[in-house]
Amino acid sequence: MQRSEEQEERTVDPASLLDDDGAESDDARPRDAAGRSADDASARGGRLRRVLPSAPGSLRSPFSIRSFLVVLALSVVGVAAGGSIPLVGSVGQFLGLFVVAFAVGAVGSRRRYLEVGLAGAIAAGLAFVLGTLTSVFAPVAVRILADYGVAIAGVGVGAGLLASLAGHYFGRDLRDGLTRDV
Repeated sequence: MQRSEEQEERTVDPASLLDDDGAESDDARPRDAAGRSADDASARGGRLRRVLPSAPGSLRSPFSIRSFLVVLALSVVGVAAGGSIPLVGSVGQFLGLFVVAFAVGAVGSRRRYLEVGLAGAIAAGLAFVLGTLTSVFAPVAVRILADYGVAIAGVGVGAGLLASLAGHYFGRDLRDGLTRDV
């Protein structure tokens, strides 16, 4: 059985999974009774943070591999969850992508249009190709993919890109509206 202090150290802020940089200084971060900031535990822990460390500020590119991998995993879950809704099928996949991108835009502190768009496009393209493979008899599906596979994947990629970018835009807009002074 773990003590409550050890359990507090293992909590991870969802926004910290997406953020690569410590934009605010250590002095500006709120501290608890023990003098630790809330981000100390998330900066030390986490498998993804140890595998893919942040680049120094001057070398940081606008594309974050860590954020992309997190958003890609969330997008695949969103496509699967949206596609499992009965009677809406592939429309639900795009609704799931929109919801995931909206949440990333509303929770994240930085704009991630590139990561969200690319992850949504990949997830939707794979969903369209796999949906074609599983929707008809296997030999027929293979023939359809051989003839029209690029077009099928292209439609999925394009629609997924649009759905995820729209979701991220509206999530960022909501975040801006909630955090702006009136």
